[in-house]
Amino acid sequence: MKLSFVFATAISSFFVSATTGFGFSGQAHALAFTGISSGIWGEPTPGSTNTNPIYTGVGSNIFTWGNPNVCPPSSNTPSGCEITGSNKLTFNGTSFSADINSVFKVADLSYFNGSVLEGTSVKFVPLNLNVSFSPPVGISQVFDFDLRLENTANDATDPEKSADFVFIDTNLSNRSFTFEDNKYTLELTGFNPDIRQTGVKAFEGATTRTAIYAKIKTVPEPAPVVGLSLLGIYLIFRKNSWRRNTKSFGG
Repeated sequence: MKLSFVFATAISSFFVSATTGFGFSGQAHALAFTGISSGIWGEPTPGSTNTNPIYTGVGSNIFTWGNPNVCPPSSNTPSGCEITGSNKLTFNGTSFSADINSVFKVADLSYFNGSVLEGTSVKFVPLNLNVSFSPPVGISQVFDFDLRLENTANDATDPEKSADFVFIDTNLSNRSFTFEDNKYTLELTGFNPDIRQTGVKAFEGATTRTAIYAKIKTVPEPAPVVGLSLLGIYLIFRKNSWRRNTKSFGG
């Protein structure tokens, strides 16, 4: 058996496998995932400016941070002094049905912007998102995400400057899961189903209610890369073989 025939057979086998793989990829795109979500908050990261972080709710779906600003005792409340309570995030899971590569609602989020003392806030809080897929998938998995909290100094004359923000951190981890030997990722796309909006704001003393959206995507198979490498080896072999044959005929 000639070596060139071995390479040709191997390449032929690869392209048959690749075609089969692409065919399955088409089936995966037709797959729909249904299930229900829930979530709890993890241990936050204070950040360098928060020297006295105060927070509650680790391990639950309601997280508060910051020591509430308390007006000094007086018969007349000083101008600009309001008692509104701590900042608060409330996460509520929901049921869902999602096609591959389609944006879907995975949860609801309520964000209250309180008035807190400087240095008592936190910078990041982890969201441990648990997703239980319904049969036939039968998978329950926790996906770890981070939310970044932007707490601004209050300005009694400008509500926009007093607004605080919550962002979904783009440095995401532990987002993959496997179903029938195929790998998928769960990505939080933001707070808007139509555009990539990764942040929301809440005015001082007000509550913003929004949905969190996600997308399930297939992880590309590495087989085509392997096939191209194999093809490259084969072409190099053919080229060297042709040179040897040319020298032989030139004798």
